Amino acid sequence: MRNPVDNFWNLKLSAVKDSLEHNNFEVFIAGTAKEAKELALNDIIPKLGVKTVSWGGSMSFVATGLFHELKDHPDMEVLNTFDKSLTPEEMMDLRRRSLLTDLFITGTNAVTESGQLVNLDMIGNRVAAIMWGPKNVLLIIGRNKICGDIEEAMIRIKTYAAPVNCMNLDKKTPCRETGVCHDCKSPDRICNYWSITEKSFTKNRIKIILVNEDLGF
Repeated sequence: MRNPVDNFWNLKLSAVKDSLEHNNFEVFIAGTAKEAKELALNDIIPKLGVKTVSWGGSMSFVATGLFHELKDHPDMEVLNTFDKSLTPEEMMDLRRRSLLTDLFITGTNAVTESGQLVNLDMIGNRVAAIMWGPKNVLLIIGRNKICGDIEEAMIRIKTYAAPVNCMNLDKKTPCRETGVCHDCKSPDRICNYWSITEKSFTKNRIKIILVNEDLGF
């Protein structure tokens, strides 16, 4: 067989897409991060009539280039929660306002083969928006986030995604130094709010682009 690795991931992503759709998510597959950006800009977002947009922390979202396309969009009210010039108070207010947007964009820490989303959040704005608030949610998910089940997903998050994210954000946590979770009590702890999303309510409110590349942590 030619290109067995490509064939493997095509089959895997197709199976996960079917599982997610069975759970009432609307799902698309993109071959690359760039294709994911074009799909969002040219197909998904125009059909939603988006007037207000915001996002939660997601390396996958940034990696597609979609953030840079939207942050200064002339035809939308953009609530940019990545704006480092804001004070902590202004940032928290913006995150609250983001829960009332037409579209909220982010990623997920893990997705199971049976079509569940598993996330662990620091502040809670990202998981809150996925569950309720914005009219529509768009998740960008790289193939590296696929896990066999919820237990595997939670292990992946605690043993890999969280420590690496603490390193990326330069948090003052033990895992930043050791690469191992210490179930710490640090004020900088990012592991505060677990969420498991079994299904999308209402149907198709949560839209997902599965990307046939490794994205994010």
